[in-house]
Amino acid sequence: MKIYKFLSLFFIALTLFTFSSCKTSNDDEVIDSAPGNIQLKFENGFNTVGDIVLNQTTQTSVNGQKHQFSTLKYVISNITLIDENGGEFRYHYNDPDNGAFIIDQAEAVAGINYVNLKEIPKNNYRKVRIGLGISQSAYLLGQNGQGIFWQKAKTAGMAWSWAAGYIFTKLEGKYGTSSATSEFMNHCGNMGNTSANNTPDLYREVTLDFPTTARVSKEITPSVHVLADLNQFLSGQTVLTLDNSNDMAMGSNQHLVNVTNNISKMFTVDHVHND
Repeated sequence: MKIYKFLSLFFIALTLFTFSSCKTSNDDEVIDSAPGNIQLKFENGFNTVGDIVLNQTTQTSVNGQKHQFSTLKYVISNITLIDENGGEFRYHYNDPDNGAFIIDQAEAVAGINYVNLKEIPKNNYRKVRIGLGISQSAYLLGQNGQGIFWQKAKTAGMAWSWAAGYIFTKLEGKYGTSSATSEFMNHCGNMGNTSANNTPDLYREVTLDFPTTARVSKEITPSVHVLADLNQFLSGQTVLTLDNSNDMAMGSNQHLVNVTNNISKMFTVDHVHND
């Protein structure tokens, strides 16, 4: 009888301990899977030298043409984080009001434009995909589907009329041979509904590898340093020369298609901080 009581008490204690352990484990799992944040830091430069100073920093293209920027802005959207197993987390995909950002060199702090992404699932991320511009899928939601960002874009000078759409990239400044003295203005963007208007779609998505893993958790907010090499503007996959046939171009003509293809390759991730 004593043995029976002992065994009964033992099994009761074991059951309570197991239940308590499972509960603790489950509670820990819930806490451990809490989302975190991640920060993208965009730094515009020439080649490997960052922090372009507007109206001052001058670059010489492979064709020997000097150029500098007085305005340097572009739109980033449809940010997608890719984890170690290839899984993807889309951040407010095709939702400009919550997932599109304007990178403006005039607003850079010590050469950096900060994009802070919140409520990111806990995970180890090895890549990021970013959209340069606004996708047709997002644009065709209409003004009611993106009223907040549309107003931001208009205020920042990154939009034409609604029918014409957004300016994806705004590059303005001076160029020349011996010195940069002639004005240029290249504004790249879709002209409204590209299918209906039979115009090129200048929206581009690019995937960037991280040199080290970005470990997002409730405790860790990784900072991803993205360098944008504006040398690609004139010295990219298609070498370009500014002249009076293209120095005042807006929309999506062939020159601006070439500009877009060049600068879509300007991004690299220099490093990741897990702080």
